[in-house]
Amino acid sequence: MTLLKKMTGFGTAALLAFGLAACNSDDAKNDDEQTSGTKTTAGDSVDHTITGIDPGSGHMELTARALKEYDLTDWNLTSGSGAAMTAALKRAYDKEEPIIITAWSPHWMFLKFDLKYLEDPKLVYGDSEEIHSITRMGMKDDFPEAYTIFQRFNWDIEDMSEIMVAIEDGVKPEEAAQTWIDDNQDKVAEWTDGVANVDGDTLKLVYAPWDSEIASHNMMKLVLEDKGYKVELSMVEPGPMFSAIADGSADATFAAWLPITHKTYLDKFDGKFEDVGINMVNVKQGLAVPTYMEDINSIDDLKK
Repeated sequence: MTLLKKMTGFGTAALLAFGLAACNSDDAKNDDEQTSGTKTTAGDSVDHTITGIDPGSGHMELTARALKEYDLTDWNLTSGSGAAMTAALKRAYDKEEPIIITAWSPHWMFLKFDLKYLEDPKLVYGDSEEIHSITRMGMKDDFPEAYTIFQRFNWDIEDMSEIMVAIEDGVKPEEAAQTWIDDNQDKVAEWTDGVANVDGDTLKLVYAPWDSEIASHNMMKLVLEDKGYKVELSMVEPGPMFSAIADGSADATFAAWLPITHKTYLDKFDGKFEDVGINMVNVKQGLAVPTYMEDINSIDDLKK
């Protein structure tokens, strides 16, 4: 072998070794970037988007306020229906993809999916709330029997959840409500004991388009019909719901979330409706994520 061939062979080997070393160095650099400064943030993982519900709800108003309070200026809040939100949640959950939603309980999604509320250290969403029954002014005089039932009406999150889950599983709302009534005659009797039957008086009930309120109003419709009332149900946004009670075009609703969620309407229509009483305690709202999003536990984490 000549000296020239030896040198050529050595050069080729050296270049090959140098190239392999460079590749290994690049791979190591990429690995380092993935495990250090370029880790995906909570915002990046969901495109800085919170999946919301109907734009007229108090929950959406509070979430917009939360974005300001927590200085989440680069985040977006999308609006839609409750059904659209839960559909997006299911799609993400089935693939174990990240998602952040506006959430409230009672709701069947907390029974169907493993979810957690994000901590709210600034208490933008407040502590636990109550659901109140409210009526138009003068209803007590016009429908004293129904008014008595409304005053007595209260039930638990577990009660409402039974109806909500059945509806989500495909049972018609009235059928799901009737099954609950059949299984809870003692509780219904506490509301209706000693209340006289009526002869076809018409009651107009309004409620927000939430699964929880679909459950409660279909249940109460059947209870009132059993006492002789004719009941008309109307599903509207929260603003028109309060407006209808205030102007007397509707008689009652069991869907007033107080004191935080519907505070805007509480203030706007102050003195124009009667707060009959609390029908459920320890209800809650806020932002929620699937539990597999282990690194996100607080709204503060969304700033990282």
